[in-house]
Amino acid sequence: MNDDVRNIVLGVIATAFSGGLGWFSRTYLWRRALRRKQAFFGLPTGSDCLFVVNRQMGGTDSSLHRNDAFALLEISSLIKDCGANVQIVTHDAARQGFGERAEFCVGGPTSNVRTTAHLASMLPGVQTDVGLPSGHPDRAAIRIGGEAYRWVKGQVEYVLLARLTTGQGSRPVFLLSGQTANSNQAGARYLARHHQRLARKYGNTSFCLLLKVINSDAYGPDVTELVADVTGPARTPEPAAA
Repeated sequence: MNDDVRNIVLGVIATAFSGGLGWFSRTYLWRRALRRKQAFFGLPTGSDCLFVVNRQMGGTDSSLHRNDAFALLEISSLIKDCGANVQIVTHDAARQGFGERAEFCVGGPTSNVRTTAHLASMLPGVQTDVGLPSGHPDRAAIRIGGEAYRWVKGQVEYVLLARLTTGQGSRPVFLLSGQTANSNQAGARYLARHHQRLARKYGNTSFCLLLKVINSDAYGPDVTELVADVTGPARTPEPAAA
């Protein structure tokens, strides 16, 4: 074997080795990222999860607002990436206990009775002004730790994004409790875009974030900022009135 042939053979071997090493590295990193995503969402391959939809305000009991349907699409891609299966149920037909399966619950307490149950059980420090007439400045306001976060139609909307778990291997509940259907979608989009950062920061523990949707008349659900981590005050029951 002369030097030219030897160099060609060595080049082919080096190329094959580097290519194989690159493929192995990419596969390893992809699998590690997938495992982290599955752990964060509580969605191992082949598992089932629940997507609890609310009802459209002013619509029939079975109607769903367009933006809430878009929220479902945002989350469905995450579920598909994890290799899990989703069952869609209405808020008043969900009879699953907490932590049996991963759950995505969309809609505020004015349109989703399961959200009301989750807030009362896991986030008793959150109060929402429901039942107020249209045009009232406190209608749908979210109150946490003595602060009131008011909805200004078309300008400012708030949504709670929470990951709730009782620990001990229970599957998490992801709660997207917004003041409007647009803010529900904004919460789902924020979760889809930032789940890796949230997983790095919180791991598999519970958290509750307050998000602010800005100028929704112009930007829809796209301009959303994190207001605060309200996990502590949200989990602390409000003191009883004297």
